[in-house]
Amino acid sequence: MFNSKKAILAKLTGFVVTVGFAATLISIFPTASVYANGKEQPKLEFGVVPDVQYCDCEVNGTRYYRNSVTKLIEASQTLNQENVDFTVQLGDLIDRDVESISTILPIFNMIEGPKHHVLGNHDFAVKTDEVIDILGMKNQYYDFKYKNWRFVVLDTNDLSFYANSKDSEKYVEAEEMYNDLVESGAIQAQTYNGGISVEQLTWLHDVLDKAAKRNEKVVVFGHMPVYPENPHNVWNAEEVKEALEANDNVVAYFNGHNHAGNYGVQNGTHYVNLQGMVETEEDTAYSIIRIYKDRLEIDGYGREADRVLEIQ
Repeated sequence: MFNSKKAILAKLTGFVVTVGFAATLISIFPTASVYANGKEQPKLEFGVVPDVQYCDCEVNGTRYYRNSVTKLIEASQTLNQENVDFTVQLGDLIDRDVESISTILPIFNMIEGPKHHVLGNHDFAVKTDEVIDILGMKNQYYDFKYKNWRFVVLDTNDLSFYANSKDSEKYVEAEEMYNDLVESGAIQAQTYNGGISVEQLTWLHDVLDKAAKRNEKVVVFGHMPVYPENPHNVWNAEEVKEALEANDNVVAYFNGHNHAGNYGVQNGTHYVNLQGMVETEEDTAYSIIRIYKDRLEIDGYGREADRVLEIQ
């Protein structure tokens, strides 16, 4: 596993490895990844940080809110050392209150290079307009291109009870969607979840259609999962899933929200629910994802597993 090798590297070198020593370690670990032994270089690599969920709060069950500070500092150092092309935090940067942002955002901003934010349900402890402004986001959902890949960020809080005022049209739509789910007995009928509006779905279809015409492969990020079935899923997960699989060009969907993590693959799209950083007293959870011609490699740190996602 990558993690055991990293632990040895860290202890022996304090995260600084010389070329000669790296060569020695490769001979010790002959099963190291193709990236490590130099046979193949990734087209690009990016960091993913899920559910930091910081607040200056007492421990609640398995959530050690204050410990996210040291965990995120470590992640920042690692991502800078690995010189990732960009970094995405998957939402729930804070657990509650706007004061938490002034502590944790500067630590996230220690990461060098472009940084992208996904909005999580806990982030709406701050008013919608304020949190978008504080995080420097142009919109709640958006897309960007890097090399020949398209990256899409969804807002899974679009229709929800916590992100919209009670007198808004979206709040009414959220009520209707939620009540329908409750009536049908859907397991994702939870008030901490949200749905994606028709407006955003239309936008998503358009982005993916255009990407397909340009022969772009796509990676999508959201806070809430859409597959496999889970109580944490987006309210209208099936509609979102159909959109993601419509053009055969979405390689992977990455999300947080369910801190335990999850994984599934269907119709050539990998659905990866990354584990929450806030969980457990000492163990962190974040990843570096490397893109190759025929696969994505997830290099998981702490509790996060290593995975190889084949591009179909």
